[in-house]
Amino acid sequence: MLKFFRWPTEDWRGIGPELPSEIIWADLLNATDEEKQFVEQLLGIRVPSEESLSEIEASSRLILDRGTLYLSAPAVRLTEDNEAEITPVGFVIGPHVLVTVRFAELPIFNDIGERIGSDDSLENGMCVFTSLLEAMINRGADALEHLAAKLDKLSRGVFKGGLVRTRRPVRSSRRMREALENIGELADRLAKARDVLLGVGRIASFAGDVGNEWITAGSKRRLEAVSKDVVSLSDYETRLSDKIQLLLDAVLGFVNIQQNELFKILTIVSVVGVPPTILVGIWGMNFKHMPELDWTFGYPLAWLGIIASALLPLIWFKRRGWFE
Repeated sequence: MLKFFRWPTEDWRGIGPELPSEIIWADLLNATDEEKQFVEQLLGIRVPSEESLSEIEASSRLILDRGTLYLSAPAVRLTEDNEAEITPVGFVIGPHVLVTVRFAELPIFNDIGERIGSDDSLENGMCVFTSLLEAMINRGADALEHLAAKLDKLSRGVFKGGLVRTRRPVRSSRRMREALENIGELADRLAKARDVLLGVGRIASFAGDVGNEWITAGSKRRLEAVSKDVVSLSDYETRLSDKIQLLLDAVLGFVNIQQNELFKILTIVSVVGVPPTILVGIWGMNFKHMPELDWTFGYPLAWLGIIASALLPLIWFKRRGWFE
């Protein structure tokens, strides 16, 4: 879909062979080949493909070609299952018009598009580009705040919620597995937020440093502010990453504690069962001359010896504090 902003109609077929002065932004969302060719012929640019926008090399994401900026950065979109996915976004910036190339619905683009015409600060393509970066930063900050709140809740559940329950190992194992899944999900979303912040910071710094005459001083100041915001949010993201690592180490430590508890129980059971097994094995031998067979109280004495041989190790373990 191709949509022009500051143009009386959204139907791009109504535009002639020359660029109307009212157009400041062309947004291509999953554009067809026909729409791409039309934009390329109308503006004299090349529309990047999804493969080229997905490349991570700086030489592929930051290009200045004959006065036109070709930039790309990752963005996060939510699927129908509320899963976060990385999607590439391309920016082609010229003296008068901005062209964006994207392959997923992103709310911030719709919000900026609705402001055009009523917001005097969106007077040209560079202003729209700067506003899009600011919106991406704000959305990234909101995402980090949301992740921080979920981390705090998870942290309370790990350290104060009794994650390890020695009397109910099955429930404890399920809770630890859920905690590990939650930590993994938060780490994945945090990594995606980091990629977006780094991408926005890189293109903001590059766009502000190219020094083209059509990049106004006001736009450069706003781009510098975006770069500073990225640095600040990156520090905050590092703190969240350290907290995730702490929670991961804590849960893995609880897993080791539970395993040690299980091994301790198995050790006690195996040691307690050894002496009775030895006595039963001795008295179960089929020798003809065994004095115990002729004892009047041999049978109850045998039971008494078996029970005592099992109780004595239990008493010893109790005094050693193994049941605490």
